[in-house]
Amino acid sequence: MRCPFCKNSTTKVVDSRISDDGFAVRRRRFCLTCKHRFSTIETTSLFVVKRSGVLEEFSKTKLLVGVRKSFQGRSVDEDVLAQLAQSVEDSIRVMGVSQIDSYDIGFTLLEPLRKIDEVAYLRYASVYQNFETLEDFEKEIENLRKNKSATSQTQDKGNPHMHDSE
Repeated sequence: MRCPFCKNSTTKVVDSRISDDGFAVRRRRFCLTCKHRFSTIETTSLFVVKRSGVLEEFSKTKLLVGVRKSFQGRSVDEDVLAQLAQSVEDSIRVMGVSQIDSYDIGFTLLEPLRKIDEVAYLRYASVYQNFETLEDFEKEIENLRKNKSATSQTQDKGNPHMHDSE
């Protein structure tokens, strides 16, 4: 590591700390030549393997561009989208891989997107899963309905104040 002050490469690490999210290391360094202290942040690189086989560095910005298209004409809070992108990145990094297929990123995104907005989910899924017919859409809508019904039944069972007539 070169000193940002004198550009010499003789530096010494005097302290290391893991970031709050656990995906980076902050190091305090000391230049043995000019005696200045400085900090560095080290992170691991994450690459996406595109369908064409090309490797590209993972980008939350690029992920959000695709997700925003699924929200076209619908309102969505930018903070919610930022949290979604961070959640997807965190899920991928927890896997401990340095490369991931673009398909797997889309798969990781689907469930959290469904919880935010079912219409945006359906739009994204239709592109991601290559829907070709009306039946593909109908099948996915039916899955959403079943999931919603199962979720509401589970919640109803957990609420002792719910009665059959409600």
